[in-house]
Amino acid sequence: MRLVPTLLCTAALTAAVFMSPVAVADQQLAASMCDYVAANDRNRLRKVLSDYRLRLRNIYDGVVCNGEPLIRHAFRSNAPDVGEFIVRQLPGSQVADSGDIAWAESNGFADSPLLAALKDRAGAGD
Repeated sequence: MRLVPTLLCTAALTAAVFMSPVAVADQQLAASMCDYVAANDRNRLRKVLSDYRLRLRNIYDGVVCNGEPLIRHAFRSNAPDVGEFIVRQLPGSQVADSGDIAWAESNGFADSPLLAALKDRAGAGD
């Protein structure tokens, strides 16, 4: 019976050692994406997604900038170009279910062109 805990600890330690570079790379990638959103740099965001062969719709929920999803980060950063790019990459149903429209309206972004893009995409419903 003493072998089982040792084996489990060894397996957990091995997994932690091998997974940590991936976690660091993921954090660096997410930080870069947050920086590109804040800079309203749609081309660099598009390039990093392309370079890593990522689809925004597949990773969107896992990327958080200052505790907020990418689209809310775009609102706060006054980044309408990159925000509209993000909105176009997401399914309409995800946009509609996210609560971002109500959040934007209640946080003073009612006049933002990004809010109009969100509403359009939420109405598309794909």
